[in-house]
Amino acid sequence: MKKLLKEFKDFALKGNVIDLAVAVVIGGAFGKIVASLVNDIIMPLIGWLLGGVSFTDLKYVITPASGDVAEAAIYYGAFIQTIVDFLIIAFSIFLFIKLFSVAKKKKEEAPPAPPAAAPEVVLLEEIRDLLKTK
Repeated sequence: MKKLLKEFKDFALKGNVIDLAVAVVIGGAFGKIVASLVNDIIMPLIGWLLGGVSFTDLKYVITPASGDVAEAAIYYGAFIQTIVDFLIIAFSIFLFIKLFSVAKKKKEEAPPAPPAAAPEVVLLEEIRDLLKTK
């Protein structure tokens, strides 16, 4: 049992696991921001452009409500909003990865610094320079 706990501790405290946990938390917050952007800004504008249509109200009623029984409906407007959420998140991630790849490529393409001359070469160059001056 102690060995299992030690292995779990080693696994959980690796840098990659912590980085992943931070990414999940930031991703969740980013998802909420995008959902708000879509629900509160983009979809109302699209609805206004389409003549005052509210996407949250779009539904196909299968059976209307009667008495105590609620209506059965397919809410395709909410589905459309979810698709727009996904497309915006996917596009944002695409741009981030593309930007990261370009920055990484530039870093890799930078020419390496010329290697330092060996001490023997430096000494021979100094001797040559001294002989030239005499």
